[in-house]
This record gives sequence, structure tokens and C-alpha cells, in this order.
Amino acid sequence: MPTRLSTYFDSPSKLPNFDLHIRPAMMLAGRRFSEIKALIARGVASDGTYPRGTAYLLLTTDKARDSRVLMYPMVEGTGGLIEIEILKRDSLTYRKDVMFYFIGLATVAGLETLHFSPGAIADHLTSFGGMLTDSSQMSALRWLEAGATGSYGTVVEPCNFPQKFPDPAIVIRRYIGGETLIEAYWKSVAWPGQGVFVGEPLATPYRRGKPSRENLR
Repeated sequence: MPTRLSTYFDSPSKLPNFDLHIRPAMMLAGRRFSEIKALIARGVASDGTYPRGTAYLLLTTDKARDSRVLMYPMVEGTGGLIEIEILKRDSLTYRKDVMFYFIGLATVAGLETLHFSPGAIADHLTSFGGMLTDSSQMSALRWLEAGATGSYGTVVEPCNFPQKFPDPAIVIRRYIGGETLIEAYWKSVAWPGQGVFVGEPLATPYRRGKPSRENLR
């Protein structure tokens, strides 16, 4: 069933605590403290680097979990920074330029063959990806372990409403537009009530100007 519409969804707000009376949150998550330190380091390393890479949007054989594919054509050009590849396959392997990766499957194969750029965002649409340590499906932590800097998953059965998962067009546009990972990712989920965001929230690979991380907190 539908959950509450987020007032932060695709919002221009820079100060949601004051404008909308909400505090978006993101977990610094990992199975070990060393993994969390590495995650933070990737976020810091990404700041202001304007990385070039590719957004991979996969159409799989799992039709129930492919409900976001209708959003793929809305992904816009990125000024030459990011290439967009929409691929019909159930996994991505041996790519060295992954900046975004969105797919719908219960378990995603081949992550160990990929290189994620610092600041990369990746997630899979499935029921229990947000159950980080005891899920019957692939945990969102697998993306972070593979080198992504941010991911998302739901913690209870959400049905396959695409509104309950990140909209690739929105998160790519806002991230490349200079927003932090937490801003761009949160603004891309219309109904976030059943999900969790994991990653380094202040990663800002495409930031405008040179603000300090202290000023972004």
C-alpha cells in the first residue's frame, strides 16, 4: 500500500529542518569498523572531483522488480560528465567506471568485478535490501562492500511501487547538480517510509564552489 509522500521529494529546499521540519538521516553502515572508515574515506575523496563515469540502468528478466524501468528514459544528459547506458541483462561485470548503478533483482551478481568511483551510488529494487545483516535477499551493505558510497533498501515488504525506491532520473540530476549524497538520494524517493539510506552522507563529488565539509554539516 502507499506510504506517506515525503515533502522533501524533489524539493528545492536546502534547509529541510527549517523549511519542512524534517531531518533526513543516513546510516554510516558496515559489518566492521574498518569498512565504515573506508566508506567515509571514499566520500571525502570524492568531494569536488567532478568524476567522469557511467550510469548503468539495467532491465532484467525479473519483471516484478523491474518497476523502475519506466523512469529510465527520463534520465537526462549530464553535460558530458556521465554516460548513460540502459542495458538488458541481469548483471553488470568488469566495468571500471561505475558512478551510478540501478537494477531490480533480489541478488545482484558480479559486484566483485566492478570498480566504483568515489562517491558512487548504487541500489537494487527488492523487498528486503534494507535489512542489513539478516535479510533473506542481498543486503544494501553489499554495494558498500563492493565500493559504492551510497545505497538504499526497504526493510519490510513494500510491494514493487517504484515510488518507494530511488528515482534514477532525480538522484542523478541532483547529485550532478552539486547536492550532497544525502540530499540527492533522499529527494529521489517519494515514499521513503519503509526504507533506509546507507552511505557517507556528505559526499559531494559535483559540488559548486569550495565549501568545507564543516559548513555542510
